[in-house]
Amino acid sequence: MKKITLITGGSRSGKSRYALKLIGAKTKKAFIATAEPFDEEMRDRIVNHQKERGELFFTIEEPLDLARAIRSLPPNIEIAVIDCLTVWLGNLIHQYGIKDENYPEVTSFLEVLIKDTPCDLIIVTNEVGMGIISPNKLSRKFSGLAGNLNQSVARLADQVILMVSGFPVIVKGGK
Repeated sequence: MKKITLITGGSRSGKSRYALKLIGAKTKKAFIATAEPFDEEMRDRIVNHQKERGELFFTIEEPLDLARAIRSLPPNIEIAVIDCLTVWLGNLIHQYGIKDENYPEVTSFLEVLIKDTPCDLIIVTNEVGMGIISPNKLSRKFSGLAGNLNQSVARLADQVILMVSGFPVIVKGGK
């Protein structure tokens, strides 16, 4: 059975860097990037992440259909990093608007994690529920959707790691 690791934490807590570190010496690795360059700051972040991981990854850029991206990984891939779920969720909201129910893409993604994971996965997400409750309805809705998504993935994950100021704290499974 393939191993799923979820890495969560606050903004700039070292999640992506730690995800790359966890891969170790594996040579058949993939990176599924969810970010879209909506503005200059996001373009800069994307470029920095690309430089950090180098050219040693088979890369898929998929802002909406993570299930399809996972299924389209080449059969020789040993491990893949998905970065990041909260950016992906923001893309879904941007594309389809805010919803009260789960997006079909989220349901499909969770089904792939349950049934069709072709390789080990390291999934990066943001912990958005540790701050104050926003007075803004859209922000509250996003926090709720992200919290539910993170909980669903954490239940399926073999290991959950919380990054705190660049240090990993094992929350579930592992040493």
